[in-house]
Amino acid sequence: MRWVLFNWLSLGWLFLSMLLAGCASLAPPPAPPAALFADARFAPPSEPIGAHDLFALSTAMRTYLNSSAFTSRLRTKGLQHGLVDALYSKSDLKLEYESTTTRTASQTYAARTGNCLSLVIMTAAFAKELGMPVRFQSVDVDNTWSRTAGLYLSSSHINVSLGERPADAPRGYHPQRVLVVDFIPRDEAARLRTRELEEDDIVALFLNNRAAEALVQGRRDDAYWWARAAVLARPGVASTLNTLGVIYQRHGEPALAERAFQAALVREPENLAVLHNLQPVLVALGRPLEAAALAARIAAVDPTPPYHYFDLGTAALKAGRYDDAVAHFAREVQRAPYNDEFRFWLGVAHLQLEHVRDAREQIALAVDHSTRQDMREVYVAKLAYLRKMAAGTGTHIR
Repeated sequence: MRWVLFNWLSLGWLFLSMLLAGCASLAPPPAPPAALFADARFAPPSEPIGAHDLFALSTAMRTYLNSSAFTSRLRTKGLQHGLVDALYSKSDLKLEYESTTTRTASQTYAARTGNCLSLVIMTAAFAKELGMPVRFQSVDVDNTWSRTAGLYLSSSHINVSLGERPADAPRGYHPQRVLVVDFIPRDEAARLRTRELEEDDIVALFLNNRAAEALVQGRRDDAYWWARAAVLARPGVASTLNTLGVIYQRHGEPALAERAFQAALVREPENLAVLHNLQPVLVALGRPLEAAALAARIAAVDPTPPYHYFDLGTAALKAGRYDDAVAHFAREVQRAPYNDEFRFWLGVAHLQLEHVRDAREQIALAVDHSTRQDMREVYVAKLAYLRKMAAGTGTHIR
């Protein structure tokens, strides 16, 4: 996935790429302004910064690639389907989807877990080693929003398609015959529009995700160096410039933040996340009239931003207005049906009304939709409690 950030304490949005998909290659973007970076304002990174080993296979991966079980799958099912079956069969590697960390191919293999971008990178690494043509695609789905550490995070989606090797020509090779590897249901994926990405885009998405993840963890210096690398990897892309601007904003550098946001707006003048981020920066720079005009412009275009109804729901829940809470949470669920947090709190609101069946249904969906192991554990515990209630061994909550 790709993430886009925006602060919500000072209201900034950060576009990360937990499956970063916002860098479709159209025309070559302009180079970033020479004065965009401020290396002297940040401490040296605490970890290596870069993506030189992004698709590199580890020794363990090569051993797996040469194993009898793997080669048997390729012979039985063919190169494309054999590879996908080997990687994602529940009986073999048992890879798990987990959204919080973006990893290189070897890190994903070692951890047996990764977000969409990580899984795409690992799949592509194996395919490249097997000589298969690889294409990356941005998938046109609605961005999914989450909120953590004072940041709004927007995740979008990419997939990878595997072609046949030219060497397979004697067996009827056709360059258009490809297998799309996606991590959303196949029927849904087939209906969605896609845009082709270059490998440089994937590199920038990886670097941008790492920047956002470091910022969420409070590692601002590391976040800066990852964001700097992302901007250099694909100069002029709005999402990476936005991330850099949020980092400056969080670091107390409003003038530098404005410079990064304005550079992003040169590329995408109507980018709402960047506009949201720029507005409090103008306030911090002592330009209230500009800030007010920008706020009015944003409100006209986006009167109900992400989490609008969720915040109304939590306020109603705290005030004991449980019917109102259910209504607000339900509206948020309607426009973001796969957000586990919204489902969970809708379930909590139903529980306050003693709607145990509805509460169980919503919290079960929260478990299904969650992409974080720690949150799944919370939801599962609550679901177990509700099952006890339904069995008559618990008590109602007020």
